[in-house]
Amino acid sequence: QVQLVESGGGLVQPGGSLSLSCAASGSFFSIYVMGWYRQAPGKQRELVASITAGRNTNYADSVKGRFTISRDNAKNKVYLQMNSLKPEDTAVYYCKAERSVASYWGQGTQVTVSS
Repeated sequence: QVQLVESGGGLVQPGGSLSLSCAASGSFFSIYVMGWYRQAPGKQRELVASITAGRNTNYADSVKGRFTISRDNAKNKVYLQMNSLKPEDTAVYYCKAERSVASYWGQGTQVTVSS
């Protein structure tokens, strides 16, 4: 069992930056594929970025060059650095831990990009 708690969301102006964190409890954090997803009102949840145990990363085209995902296995944390934020990045951001036999979601953190 893995419990995930996101933090770092908030209100930011267009062009600004935010850093999200996801703290994981439970065992074997290092073997999970960790991902950040987001869901805007009226839209489906979508993958923003993911990072494997070997630190291979994958990004949605819409955030490439602006967002960076990273992980610290010693601290059981995954991060999402978001730069050059746009109004269309407004959404609830969720952390996900996944391996072949199970996946777990956090509760989400709101990110609002508005002037």
